[in-house]
Amino acid sequence: MIEACRNTLTLFAADAGDAAAKITGQPPEDQTSGWLTFLLIVGLVVVPFALGSLIARALRMKDSATRFGVVLFVATVGLTPFALKGWGAIRYGIDLAGGTNLVYQVMFDEAKKLGKEIEDRGRAMEQMVGAVKRRLDPANTEEITVRQVGADRIEVIIPGADPETVAAKKAKIWRLGSLEFGILANETDHANVIRQAEASDSKEVPSGDLVVARWAEIALDDKGRPKLEGLGDAAVRPAKNRDGTPNVTKDGVQIQEVLVMQDPPDERVTGQYLTRASRSFDESGGNAVSFTFNELGGTKFQILTSKNRPREDGTTRQLAILLDGKVHSAPSLRAVIREQGQITGRFTNEEVEELINVLNAGALEVPINRTPILEFTVGPTLAHDVQEKGVLAIAIAGAVVFVFMLAYYLFAGVVADLCLLLNLVLVMGVMSLIDAAFTLPGLAGIVLTIGMAVDANVLIFERIREETARGSSLRMAIHNGFGRAFSAIIDGNVTTLITAVVLYLIGTDQVRGFAVTLFIGIVTSMFTALYFGRLVFDVVERKRWLKSIKMLSVVGRTSWDFLGKRRIAFAASGVLIAGGLVAFASRGSDNFDVDFNGGNMVTLQFDQPQELEYVRDELRGQEKLGTGITVEALRTLEEEEQGMKPSRFRLRTMQAKIDEVRQAVNDAFQEPGHLLRKVTLDAYGPVVALSSAPDETRAAVPPEYRDGHRVPLAFSADLPLATMQAQFEEQLEKIQVNGQPKYADPQSLYMLRGTAGEGLRAGESQVQRFKGVELIAAPGLAAADLEQALAAMQATMAASPIFEEVNTFESAVASEMKQSAVFAMLASIAAIVAYLWLRFNRISFGLAAAVALVHDVLATLGVLALASLVSDTAIGRALLLEDFRINLPMIAAFLTIVGYSLNDTIVVFDRVREVRGKNPALTPEMINTSMNQTLARTLLTSFTTWIVVAILYAVGGEGIHGFAFCLVVGVIVGTYSTIYIASPVLLWLMNRPGSGIAKATAAERRRVAAARS
Repeated sequence: MIEACRNTLTLFAADAGDAAAKITGQPPEDQTSGWLTFLLIVGLVVVPFALGSLIARALRMKDSATRFGVVLFVATVGLTPFALKGWGAIRYGIDLAGGTNLVYQVMFDEAKKLGKEIEDRGRAMEQMVGAVKRRLDPANTEEITVRQVGADRIEVIIPGADPETVAAKKAKIWRLGSLEFGILANETDHANVIRQAEASDSKEVPSGDLVVARWAEIALDDKGRPKLEGLGDAAVRPAKNRDGTPNVTKDGVQIQEVLVMQDPPDERVTGQYLTRASRSFDESGGNAVSFTFNELGGTKFQILTSKNRPREDGTTRQLAILLDGKVHSAPSLRAVIREQGQITGRFTNEEVEELINVLNAGALEVPINRTPILEFTVGPTLAHDVQEKGVLAIAIAGAVVFVFMLAYYLFAGVVADLCLLLNLVLVMGVMSLIDAAFTLPGLAGIVLTIGMAVDANVLIFERIREETARGSSLRMAIHNGFGRAFSAIIDGNVTTLITAVVLYLIGTDQVRGFAVTLFIGIVTSMFTALYFGRLVFDVVERKRWLKSIKMLSVVGRTSWDFLGKRRIAFAASGVLIAGGLVAFASRGSDNFDVDFNGGNMVTLQFDQPQELEYVRDELRGQEKLGTGITVEALRTLEEEEQGMKPSRFRLRTMQAKIDEVRQAVNDAFQEPGHLLRKVTLDAYGPVVALSSAPDETRAAVPPEYRDGHRVPLAFSADLPLATMQAQFEEQLEKIQVNGQPKYADPQSLYMLRGTAGEGLRAGESQVQRFKGVELIAAPGLAAADLEQALAAMQATMAASPIFEEVNTFESAVASEMKQSAVFAMLASIAAIVAYLWLRFNRISFGLAAAVALVHDVLATLGVLALASLVSDTAIGRALLLEDFRINLPMIAAFLTIVGYSLNDTIVVFDRVREVRGKNPALTPEMINTSMNQTLARTLLTSFTTWIVVAILYAVGGEGIHGFAFCLVVGVIVGTYSTIYIASPVLLWLMNRPGSGIAKATAAERRRVAAARS
């Protein structure tokens, strides 16, 4: 152990600055790395083991010094994050902190249309994930998660931000940001290619299997004018839409396109070779962007410019610089260029800044669909309510379990409570150390861990009780109790770990939070029960502080004939499952939430408390929402304690368009007293021409705006600028001329400046929010159109409620989720069968367990459907039943039931193996004996776990109500199936006609009958 500690010291010292920064949250340069590392090593490693040695000497148990040291070391690791950061060590997920989870579709098919052949999609996805991450969190300080989901999707998790603030991030995600260099086709070098291109309506000019040239649009400046002029003998033609109609701007200006020569894919010079982009100025003093290539990019750029150097007569060729597929600049190539170059093209300050950010972040090789296919958003207020309920559920459940164990097992209960306390410390500490986010299902996982952690202690204590009853000494009873419970504890917990791993692999961020918590909780519960608990017992026994271990006994010794009732049990199970499946089939798609059906789930808030029935009736009257909608009330703790009516409601609808949902919700509530919470544009105007403004006013705006207009805007509450921009641009895009949008690039026609609100207080938030702003419009935006857009924006905001929570699933994603859920269930059961086959050396044990697991899942599924059908009745309301719909957290519950039920079954199977010994037979008497011997443990563990999940169901809040209901039912069903399903099936499988075990069993029965006669 000493040598191991020395090795640990060396490892700590090897990366001192980074380790210190990770634990303290401070950058390495702000610390004295050597000293801090030394202190951390001493505090985390040396002190616990030194203190453990001192305790062992004081207790005269020197042989246990290492054990004391390990326990103190583990406890120190768990407490360290909280000692350094306090409760700030806990990082909450979206559902507990507010924020947004987005999933975007990567469009590889669109990449082909842009002339890109992506041969290695895996590498392309890695590049895109990195680029999006750098765009959203360049300093890596905002804890934004960006990761690949499946083969062609990117998931973005932005915790801690409200739905309005997230709008400031969205625009940075989808912009392609591609940079490419080519040569403009000219009559001197490419006459044949130009003739071929002009003779075709295609955008591409093929030559064999390669594309040698393609038409690219000429980008427009902020005034709607082409950025390229004086193109000489370059090939230019009017651009057309896909339907063959002219492609014109909103001002009616014809967009032009120019022919660009296309190099072979392996010779192209693109933005992927860029190492740096920065602001610079062109020869006339205008805005420009300078760039630097890496060595490979420099070599390719040198080859490109060398092949197209000035001709012998001094004439030059033009280098096309394409951004997002459009030509922004075409400078003349006057010399060979290697690693450095410049992009020019009449950029505004804002365009230069945005272009630099996008290029430095990395171009996206493949386009991303602007509209997320999944959006899950929770406002901070709603998250705080959920957080309070989750913590309350943990506190109540923990207190109940602590008191029960103490009252029932007396001193052994004290040991169990110490194990539970250490277990909670380790779970919270390890979660903080690995920077895992605590989600609402994750909190449920902690509550469940409390209940299931009792199981290991109960197994040990009941074994100790049996040894004591046989007359064993205290030391032998403790030794045998831990030894004989070991295999059952390991087997039961390993199977639960299997389900946790499967959950993590298939789940969303919230479900993964549950899986991580469950996994850590199971591992730490084994350590605390088997290692720490054994140490405490050894101390009190060797110091003779305890003469005997006394416990209460409720169940006592039994000799029930469980297998004699198996036919009745099979019939009861058959009726329950059949009735439940009929109910399930009758509900059809109503069984599934938006996670598995597609659609939207939103949370709306009223200015005043409302009746649930009223809200439900009004929403059901909206045809746009479709049929089968569900509405549930969300009550805060204050509303529940004071018996107040709720002001928040969650709506689920299969309507796929979120705009339709917003409109329908707003139409439903227009009467005074039933108004939805909104942020409105209270006033705007007047629109003032800047040309008539004082010189100091005009000097305060960028030059390109000085001949435009300005107008003040006043909102009813603070909003991020990005939210205002999205609302304004949406209205600008609706202004059309001859059926075409009048303004092709609305974001370049205006700017916003805050005049009042939270954003003026520096340092309070990374995204500034304002209640008052000034809109500055460029000359290209007509005053009449500006007024029209603002009027439409005011009307739209007045009719658009603020949703605190938005959960959107496209039907394609929902279908994939169903497939993943079924696969997870089957994969989990298959892995468990394989493990039991390995542990018990017979597949019959695994198959019997699998039959019980399928029984439990089907029975719980049926009860869920039946409960939903009676939820509107008096009985349903008394039992807190709802119109439960299966979602991802419920899948987590089903897999947890699989793990829990199996844990219960393994304990009985383990005892069957022990009772059977080396006897080749397996008789009903052996199984009955095994179940009677483990009955106390089965009932006690089931009772404590059921109490915990029942508390979770009662006070855990609406977010996990369905999840907790599945567990409440699952614990009961799982306990029942262990006794009346798994054991009879095992007996039948092992005694199949003609098998050796069947013959041995028959012989054993004849022997017993002869002995009795």
